Amino acid sequence: MIQALPKVTTFDEFVEFLPENSGVRYELHNGNIVEMAQPVGDHEESKGFLTVKLSRLIDRLDLPYLIPNQVIVRPEGKDSGYFPDILVVNRANLPNEPRWKKESVLSQGASIPLAIEIVSTNWRDDYHLKFADYEEMGVCEGIQRV
Repeated sequence: MIQALPKVTTFDEFVEFLPENSGVRYELHNGNIVEMAQPVGDHEESKGFLTVKLSRLIDRLDLPYLIPNQVIVRPEGKDSGYFPDILVVNRANLPNEPRWKKESVLSQGASIPLAIEIVSTNWRDDYHLKFADYEEMGVCEGIQRV
């Protein structure tokens, strides 16, 4: 029996694939589209708590940062795309991001002072794959396990 090799999805194909308002979350891991588990209550509580604390800190220190809801982080030159649970974005670098205005894609570490992954069921992906890619981009990453 001959087995076909799985098709590798490019980042551009992934962006086109993403369904709008489907309620299903996907990421691209090294050319493979991965359906992400629906976050559970503890995950959402942690995300809400950290987002409020970070927002207050950004406001108090008058930093040029924002915390958007749905941004794709693409490690440069890789067929990967992640949706961090919390992403702190440096507004000052957004003009240097070629895909920001049309697709909400960030690929430069200078645009991302902090990415936070709250892990539960998919912790291996977060610890191994994403951490290495974020580190390579120069992004400070926080991981909280719930």
